[in-house]
Amino acid sequence: MLGFLLSAMVQAWAPRGRLEHALGGRGPRELALASGLGAASSSCSYAAVAIAKSLFQKGASLASAMAFQFASTNLVFEIGIVLWVFLGWQFTLAEFVGGLLLIVLMWIGIRALVSRREEERARERARAVDTGHQHESASGSRVLSLDSWSDVAQNFRGDWGMLWKEIIGGFLIAGFIALLPKAFFNDLFLTGTGGAPQLIENVLVGPLVAVLSFVCSVGNVPLAAVLWGGGISFAGVIAFVYADLIIVPLVLVYGRYYGWRLTAVIVGLMFGAMVAAALAVDGIFSAAGLVPEKRPSIESITERGISWNYTTVLNIVFTFVAAALFGLTLRGAARDPVCGMSVDHGKALSAEHHGRRYFFCGTGCRSKFEAEPDRYAHA
Repeated sequence: MLGFLLSAMVQAWAPRGRLEHALGGRGPRELALASGLGAASSSCSYAAVAIAKSLFQKGASLASAMAFQFASTNLVFEIGIVLWVFLGWQFTLAEFVGGLLLIVLMWIGIRALVSRREEERARERARAVDTGHQHESASGSRVLSLDSWSDVAQNFRGDWGMLWKEIIGGFLIAGFIALLPKAFFNDLFLTGTGGAPQLIENVLVGPLVAVLSFVCSVGNVPLAAVLWGGGISFAGVIAFVYADLIIVPLVLVYGRYYGWRLTAVIVGLMFGAMVAAALAVDGIFSAAGLVPEKRPSIESITERGISWNYTTVLNIVFTFVAAALFGLTLRGAARDPVCGMSVDHGKALSAEHHGRRYFFCGTGCRSKFEAEPDRYAHA
């Protein structure tokens, strides 16, 4: 909820020119700024992708958007705490060190393999795909005004409208996968052999297992702890934790926004960066004697129950926040006859047909209506 709220704020309030100036370049300055903003946003994988998409649409470079995305899921307080609780402080330190390496490797890869021309084509595609959700904004309104927050609410609802199938499908599949015996996952890895063969196999298979598990962000840490307890290598666990941004539902989102050719490049770069970062961290920590020797029992991980804590309170708070935002979308609401979105008829684009006025969330939907008015008016 928080991640989609931040994405909606970017869409409604962030001036395109300012974002282009701040994050439009591909240099170290933009990399550092995007990484800092990502770490501060502290989002789950789905929401991180939504915010990165919004930044990219507004003029941020692809390198900056990807740096934001990785920082938002790997350089955050929550995942560090959960890693410490389940696996120990060494894994928390490895996550942050490797996360920085991951961001730098991804940045280098995008600069080397994705041209500015290809990046601009992807930006045009991302804007076109999202045309149905680009609401007319009350740009002159104060941030604390009701009109301004109505814009945020419309964009919040628009992001959910675009991604709810991938999110629900991902969590549903993850729920069924959680019912599999823990030995199922450990049997996918070489364990107990030691040496380079186990290290290489683990670090290559770790991200693939994460892709198949459909679990995102902090949610994959307990499964990582099960894998560590089952005997896979330190590097394999780290590679598994990094791979939350290439699970199948998110790859489908990348394909929708960036096109499949660029998605193949992005996912390939992500996989390569994850493997390289995990190997580098393993080498650094092995040389420093920081790889833990003691492994937890699998029962100590799987028998942890749901408890009342600060996360529960935040879930309740943001459920009310989401309800309030959805309620704001009903203010002066009209229904777009093309995409079905709820829009504010006080600001929405409109067109008249047979004496009746219809309202639209963006120019794309209005153009479709004007091309075939009888089809959409009837619907």
